[in-house]
Amino acid sequence: MHEFYGNSKSVGIALNKDEGVRFLNSIAGKEFRFILITSYTETAEIDGITVAGANKDLIKFTPPADAEFLYLGRCRCIDSVPATPDGKPTPAVITRAMLKLADIPLSIVDSGSIVKPMVPHYTMATTHGRSIIHGYAMSREEVEGIYRHSIELGRILARSADCLIIGESIPAGTTTALAVMLAMGIDARFKVSSSMPSNPHELKLRVVEEGMRNAGVEFGSLKDDPLNAIAMLGDPMMPCAAGLAVGAMDHASVMLAGGTQMTAVLAVINALSNRLDNIAIATTSYIVNDQSADIRYLVSNAAGADAHVPLIYADPTLTLSSKNGLRAYAEGFVKEGVGAGGACIAALARNRFRLDADDILHAIEMEYEYAIEIPMKGVRNTLDG
Repeated sequence: MHEFYGNSKSVGIALNKDEGVRFLNSIAGKEFRFILITSYTETAEIDGITVAGANKDLIKFTPPADAEFLYLGRCRCIDSVPATPDGKPTPAVITRAMLKLADIPLSIVDSGSIVKPMVPHYTMATTHGRSIIHGYAMSREEVEGIYRHSIELGRILARSADCLIIGESIPAGTTTALAVMLAMGIDARFKVSSSMPSNPHELKLRVVEEGMRNAGVEFGSLKDDPLNAIAMLGDPMMPCAAGLAVGAMDHASVMLAGGTQMTAVLAVINALSNRLDNIAIATTSYIVNDQSADIRYLVSNAAGADAHVPLIYADPTLTLSSKNGLRAYAEGFVKEGVGAGGACIAALARNRFRLDADDILHAIEMEYEYAIEIPMKGVRNTLDG
């Protein structure tokens, strides 16, 4: 059952209502900082796993291009804004619109991208994740280093805000999330989301099961060793997001902004620090309403029986958009990414929830026009000329 927050019809609480209300009340009118983690796993190169890129060769450019677009409003490492093969734009369009609307500062943290973002950023990892199908994604030492250094960075960044929004851009992140959660004893089979309307659950599970066999890992065998689960079956985004959150919670609230990838991060935080009193999962209504996944189950099980982490969501009302590329989000494409849901919630909270759905949709459509339609019109005019 969904519960809207106060009089707002743009923000809802899908799990743990009382805690969700408390969390949203605590961040109303406060100062925010948005953090985007860029990362990469070779798992993304398996056919059919992801559509995060116009083609297979461009997938590795998606994370840095997302970061560049958020920072500059254009991309440097590629010629255009990242999109799916059939032209659905990156959710960075939504995120950038919200950060501009509420004047929320941005930090980029690279944790294992192949292509490095050509904008100012922090570096937590210099090497990317290998395919989990081999059962050896990273070394334990690499994972520990990322986690440790990210804790320190989280402490620093949290001193400049009341709430950190931690988003991610990593293709194939739901597959690595599935693997880590299974290794930690969370039955995430057929429960993680996908950027595609037809969720390739069977393919993801085959990849994960082969990786677990090669790693010698069984269901739940790494419940108490999440960093080893990440080293064998995860990606470099996970220890970075977990470390940032753990470090930040001494000074600020934390929104883990994303879809089912962030439930794996929540499980890691729970296992390592057991500090879940000032944290929420923030996503879009498209993830909460995804009939091919179950984010409520994943949040509940990642947090554990004694924790009541709220699952909050934003409804950008893209079903009402005049833009085909944006309406596609409400039709099952992309759904979330680049912290879009968390950015929407932060923009609303920054303005004490006085903005309405029309304000949100208008800002997103304007960003879409500047980023997608006007550049495409220029290309057409060039070709016509």
